Parts: sequence; C-alpha cells; structure tokens
Amino acid sequence: MVANLTLARQKEATLQADLERDEMDIKDKKKKKKAPTLNEVWAKYLPWAKEHKKTWDDDKFNYQKHLEPRFGKKRLDAIAPMDIEHMKLDLKKALNKNRKPYSRATIKHQVVLLKRLYNLARRWGMYNGNNPLDQVEIPRLDNHRTEFMEHEEVMRLLQVLERWPCRCSAAFVKFSLFTGLRRGELFKLAWDDIDFERGLLTLRQPKGGKTQTIPVSSQALNVLRDLEITSPYVFPGKDGQQRTDFKGPWKRIRQAAGLPHNFRFHGLRHHFASTLVSAGYDLLVVQKLLTHKDSRTTQRYAHLSPGVLKEAALKSGELLNPELESKIIAQPG
Repeated sequence: MVANLTLARQKEATLQADLERDEMDIKDKKKKKKAPTLNEVWAKYLPWAKEHKKTWDDDKFNYQKHLEPRFGKKRLDAIAPMDIEHMKLDLKKALNKNRKPYSRATIKHQVVLLKRLYNLARRWGMYNGNNPLDQVEIPRLDNHRTEFMEHEEVMRLLQVLERWPCRCSAAFVKFSLFTGLRRGELFKLAWDDIDFERGLLTLRQPKGGKTQTIPVSSQALNVLRDLEITSPYVFPGKDGQQRTDFKGPWKRIRQAAGLPHNFRFHGLRHHFASTLVSAGYDLLVVQKLLTHKDSRTTQRYAHLSPGVLKEAALKSGELLNPELESKIIAQPG
C-alpha cells in the first residue's frame, strides 16, 4: 500500500512538471521575437553604410531596384535559398534600361548585398536565424580582363585629344593615360595634391584606403600645366564642384579616336601598366605605381613580359651549368 502510494505521488509530480514545462514552452514561443523584415534591416543598414562605405549609393540603387520589390516586406526567416535562385534566374532573363541583359556583375551585387544584410542583422542582434545565402552560389566574375591599345590606336587617341574642343576633358583622358590613375582618383584630385617641383602626386583615400604619394612623369605634369582651372579640383565638374561622372565625354572621345566600342576608360589604366611591364619593368614597381594593395592584382600583367622571361630563362642556363660555373670561378681576378 505504501509503495503504491509513493509511486502514485512520483507520477503525479512528474506529470505536474511536464505540464509546467509545456506551459513555459508555450509562453516562450509567445514571447519569441519575430524575425524582422528586410525593409526593417535596410532602414538600419543605410545610415551605417553612409558612414562606412564609399559606394553606399550603389547599394541604395541596387536595393531599391532589385531587392526591395522582391523581398522588402518579407521576414528574414521567410526567404528561402530557392527564392534567391529564382531572383538570379529572373535577372539573367531580364533586360536593363539599355535593353541589354543584366551582367553577371549586377547579379552578383544583389546576392552580395543581400548576404551582407543578413550578416549585419545577426551581428546587430536583430535576427538569430539561418542565412539562406549560405546555400546560394555567388556568381563568379572574370576580373582578369586586360585591355591595351595598339600603337596606331594610341596615336589616333592622342591626335584626337590635341584638337578636342573641351580641354579639360582632353586633359582628363591624357593624364589618365600617362599615370594609370583610376577614374575616381581623378575625380578627387586637387591642386594641393600636385607637387610640380618634385614630380609627386598625392592620392587621398584611394581604393586601397590609405593615402599614398607616387611619382609622375614630366609629360603628365605638362598636361596639368596647360590647364586654366580656378576650382580647387584639377578636373572639376559643374560649378567647380567635384566631378562625379565621365561616361559621356569618354564615349565621344573613344568614338572620335576609332577605339573599339567596348574599350573602357579603365582600359587606359590597363594600357599604362601593360606598357611598363612589356618594357621590362618589375611587377613590384608597377604594383607601387598602380597602388595595388594585393600583388595578385598586378599578376594579370605577368604574361606581357615575354622578353624578360626569356632573358631570365637563358641566364638561368648559364648560372646552373656546372662546367660554365667552374670556368667562371677559375678565371683570374
């Protein structure tokens, strides 16, 4: 009788504990915070991006154009990997404002931005669920496209620039050709950044992030000496303010010079580097002039120095020949 009573009380206690546990689970589920919508994360992200990213306006355009219409009102835990795959597929089939298919770079930008929003939402304590982008392949790009001009094309370009009516636009292109500077670096270039006496140029916050000073040729400096600019910027935009675009002038100059329609303004930078490497200059020197942070970026030009490579290969035969080496050692003096 006593054993049965004890057993009954134990069962009652176990049942009561189970009931209390179930009740607590129900309360926890009610208290569980709902995942934020993508729009809510974006509202936190945009101010942060304006402080931490130079290209925040690109993110804003991409979000408003592609991500917000598709995912903006959805909660983060309601967006599945397949939803993102569908977005990638739809963009491949769609046309941009120029009636051309969206590039792989554009599609990649959407995926990368979406992944960043998820990661920051988790870092900021807004979301603790899974990131569907972990199961989505980010499109790969071939960024090793190297552009350079033939001698005849360079001569045509220089002839066009000599007679181009807008001297500032002509100088913008010519200075880029002689220095290999990025378009954004030219936009920000101020007269205070030019040291004509020592032939030096200071780049404020270039792509690598750290202000750098590099030497420039006298030909490049002569391009600037011929300019009559009152703005603090070397190549100003409207009302003397910092320039933000050069697509129109470059298109007209490129067409006048008879360059290929797909030759980008950035190709001038590639041509600058290609010319130096082909002339036998060390890749490390070229890396410093281009302010490449990673030497692997400069490696794309390595194949353009066949003469230097051949010379090294021939020299190695001499250096590694034991018989020749002994003769060299045996020579007097």
